Amino acid sequence: MPTLFDAITLGAIEAPNRIIMAPLTRARATRGAVPTPLMAEYYAQRASAGLIISEATGISRVGLGWPHAPGLWNDEQVAAWQPVTDAVHAAGGRIVAQLWHMGRVVHPSVSGEQPVSSSAITAPDHAHTYEGNQPYVEPRALEIEEIPRLLADYARAARNAVAAGFDGVQIHAANGYLIDQFLRDGVNKRQDAYGGSIENRIRLLDEVTRAVVDAVGADRTGVRLSPNGLVNGADDSDPEPLFTAAARLLSNIGIAFLEVREPQGDSRFIPSSQAPISPAMRKAFAGPFILNSDLDREGGQAVLDQGLADAISFGRPFIANPDLPHRFERELALTKGNPATYYSQGAEGYVDYPVA
Repeated sequence: MPTLFDAITLGAIEAPNRIIMAPLTRARATRGAVPTPLMAEYYAQRASAGLIISEATGISRVGLGWPHAPGLWNDEQVAAWQPVTDAVHAAGGRIVAQLWHMGRVVHPSVSGEQPVSSSAITAPDHAHTYEGNQPYVEPRALEIEEIPRLLADYARAARNAVAAGFDGVQIHAANGYLIDQFLRDGVNKRQDAYGGSIENRIRLLDEVTRAVVDAVGADRTGVRLSPNGLVNGADDSDPEPLFTAAARLLSNIGIAFLEVREPQGDSRFIPSSQAPISPAMRKAFAGPFILNSDLDREGGQAVLDQGLADAISFGRPFIANPDLPHRFERELALTKGNPATYYSQGAEGYVDYPVA
């Protein structure tokens, strides 16, 4: 079995190790969703990852609701991402852009429009906005006639990512955001071709993925799914057949890699008590399979040893340990991150963590 330090081919990307940097929202862009020079320093510091998956990046203004998150829908954003990708490549790294539409958890005070979702069901809890936490608002159900525009937004963002120097893209279809809101029957109450059966509920994932593949190629397209339990108010009554069907669909399309976010037990962000579904997804997906499960070095290697994944993505450990692969290889102690600065806008807690 491979080790975390062995190379792996992810479509068009030759990754020198199997320690993948998971997408991490860090809120260092401008209010106009434009990347900043500080972001180039941050990502370049972490270029020793086998592959960096960027923070979630909006495909459109209506789809982006997180304050100070970046976008990829206009020329200014593309130009501002170029120094970031250049810095990563200069440091010997590889980076893909995660394409994000938040769906019903976008607050209109950020996007300027009523949010959209699979159905007109308000998310629980509250939205993080520039004016502080505010209750979510009721979304409107996305009309079938609007779906071609949505697909075009994804394709445009994918082309923009490649134009900005990214090595590829990852479609964010996880964590209770728009595509996940179509996948899960706890949110999707549609009675048209996009609701009801599993075949219908995975239709949007199918169409988005094919639109992105048509734009940049299957060998530069990855997808993230999260078969975990309740997240952002979204759940499903029978997740295993749903997510294995989704994995099989993506395998048939021939994407470069599938990353699965499935923490077990007491995860700070996405707790889950259900039995793991990722092993069944692994069997259904023929390509490189990446697992993100709040693992440490030993746990990640154990997963590879059991053949349950081809690579492991690590999230929060990369925040405070820009040289995480080096620390893992030398079995050095890890620095602990400061949650108070995870989403702040300055250099503190962002580019000031030391290397070993």
